[in-house]
Amino acid sequence: MPLIGVTTYLTRARWGVAWDLPAALLPAAYPAHVQRAGGLAVMLPPDAPATAPAVVSRLDGLVLAGGEDLDPALYAARPHPRSGTPVPERDAWELALLDAALTSGTPVLGICRGMQLMNVHAGGTLCQHLPDEVGHDAHNPAPGTFADHPVKPVPGTLTATLLAGRPLDVATHHHQSVARLGTGLTASALAEDGTVEALEYQDHPSFALGVQWHPEVRDDLRLTEALVRAAAEGVRP
Repeated sequence: MPLIGVTTYLTRARWGVAWDLPAALLPAAYPAHVQRAGGLAVMLPPDAPATAPAVVSRLDGLVLAGGEDLDPALYAARPHPRSGTPVPERDAWELALLDAALTSGTPVLGICRGMQLMNVHAGGTLCQHLPDEVGHDAHNPAPGTFADHPVKPVPGTLTATLLAGRPLDVATHHHQSVARLGTGLTASALAEDGTVEALEYQDHPSFALGVQWHPEVRDDLRLTEALVRAAAEGVRP
């Protein structure tokens, strides 16, 4: 079975009776989704960026999970008043993982923040507070909950092929989005308001795709199954 690495948060957390400590954590829906799609899931907490190539060399696929806002300095922007506090250790680690995956041809799926990271890695920029651009908060209507809205795959893209090219409702929770698309990327799904909801690489030897929504909290396994299939093709004997 393919070994799929999933990135984690680095934050303070509480558990048990009185523990309140820094923690590397991941919502259980991420590894469960990978497991249901036929992969073996392993968590990848932030580490020294220089170790990323060695880590990726032991993986068959990579999931860049959702989470905190990226540091606006990564795309030469000043922080918006609604932008979250950056986590530079996570930013640097995941950029290094993505770079190693793209260099080695390792299949990679970006989810929410992970898609935004793909865009920034490719030289693109982000809208730091989407309601300022679209005039509504339907992409993130309430803290701590997922909402659903329709997205439409772009004909002729891998995303459209995997999702049968039909509009579908997806789970959403984000207040930032792609602004200027990065070099070598194609917008492969759009929301009704024009927000980029998926992107893919124009030239990649395996599978490299990002989605702004959260497939892990719904039952549709098609994207993660595609990642696992691509990862299986490169599994070491």
